[in-house]
Amino acid sequence: MSAATRKAKSQQVARNSGPRYVGIASWYGRQHQGRRMANGKRFDRRRLTAACWSFPLGTVIRVVNLENGKSVVVTITDRGPNHRLNRVLDLSEAAAEQLDYVGRGLTSVFIFPVVMLETQQAELDVHWTQPPSNEASGVYERGQSEQPKE
Repeated sequence: MSAATRKAKSQQVARNSGPRYVGIASWYGRQHQGRRMANGKRFDRRRLTAACWSFPLGTVIRVVNLENGKSVVVTITDRGPNHRLNRVLDLSEAAAEQLDYVGRGLTSVFIFPVVMLETQQAELDVHWTQPPSNEASGVYERGQSEQPKE
């Protein structure tokens, strides 16, 4: 193998690694209904799920159909599509319906992870919410301070 061939192969591997945010998406439905997915659960074509190699299982992503501007939020629950198909994503039938490409089978998409924030109510310490007593704080009310001696 020549140095040029090795360099070309290493560049190809570098291009294929990591998340790809734009590409072709396909969908799968009835033929996979009930099969076990990579996350251990059974596939349900009516749920908003996707198969992808670029994101960890459980990642919530937004998928935008670049042909019509429609979008859907799905969870990565499986691995796929097959690398040789040159697709970035396989969506469930329900997600493909929301993106309006079921009849065509394939569409160009833009995908990106959705940041999920969970908020919690802060616990307040009563010590910090009540004003200190005048004696302990060193603050004197008007008229309590010492009058200057004449």
